[in-house]
Amino acid sequence: MSLRTVPFGTTGMDITRVGFGAWAIGGGEWAYGWGTQDDRASIDAIRRAIEAGVNWIDTAAVYGLGHSEELVARAVKPYGEADRPYVFTKCGLVWDRADRGVEPRRSGHAASIRREVEGSLRRLRTERIDLYQMHWPAPEPIEEYWEVLAQLKAAGKVRAIGLSNHDTKQLERAERIAPVDALQPPYSLINRDAAAELDWCHSNGTGVIVYSPMQSGLLSGAFTAERAATLPFDDWRSGSADFLGRNLMRNLALVDALRPIADRHRTSVASIAIAWCLSRPGVTAAIVGARHPRQVDGWISAPDVDLDATDLIEIADALRRTGAGHGEIRP
Repeated sequence: MSLRTVPFGTTGMDITRVGFGAWAIGGGEWAYGWGTQDDRASIDAIRRAIEAGVNWIDTAAVYGLGHSEELVARAVKPYGEADRPYVFTKCGLVWDRADRGVEPRRSGHAASIRREVEGSLRRLRTERIDLYQMHWPAPEPIEEYWEVLAQLKAAGKVRAIGLSNHDTKQLERAERIAPVDALQPPYSLINRDAAAELDWCHSNGTGVIVYSPMQSGLLSGAFTAERAATLPFDDWRSGSADFLGRNLMRNLALVDALRPIADRHRTSVASIAIAWCLSRPGVTAAIVGARHPRQVDGWISAPDVDLDATDLIEIADALRRTGAGHGEIRP
């Protein structure tokens, strides 16, 4: 199969409008894990996405404390140069090797980033990372770590460099040193707060890959209050406000409001949620996770969903009526 591609900012890469998100496949037993995960199912899910036409994967060194990157390498190993997807990863979160349960700490030290990139290159079994991103703002000045990423790009260790979870002021400071090739902000029907950053990227030609467009499964159409109540202790979502109490009820009410729109388009609720994100000016593509091949089948058609003005008005009305989430109402 093949999916339509679009230019990814000024990186020179053309990417599909959905990419495979490899956070959940890192498994459990770390501070932001998703509980126990079957590695074979993870690899099969990645390959199902590739065979369906997805041409990029987003991971991070910290996902599973290196395990996600290793699984991505195993999953793409059989593919030749023509079929191999782009692989994007991230740095700036350092974990305690003696205690996997300790929350990783943020670091923007030059020496740390240089160590991290070598570790990612080794785990991914590649000589060059297609997009290397600073995962979160660090205690160190942005100028310190952005200069290092620019040097890694100049040295050919990475093809493009980006920022994740950074705001417009930080984007401006980084841009004075070296162009910001890409931004990765959270963006979904529940978390709609990235408007200023998306506008900045749209104006500056910066590529944008938004993460958690299904709000970590809440907008998949398959999530229930019963499932939320039985999430295992080592699944970070069990303690997230979006999965508890009144917030959960509002979010699930929003999902119910999306079902008639999904039926009208003969698609899934998940695809409607992702299509809403993709309709926002400034968004290049969306990172969508999966822990099993059948989950890929549930969202792979999202780029083909064309939401019209009536759909967008209906979704905006649902957001107001349910009170779900926060941020801009219209994309």
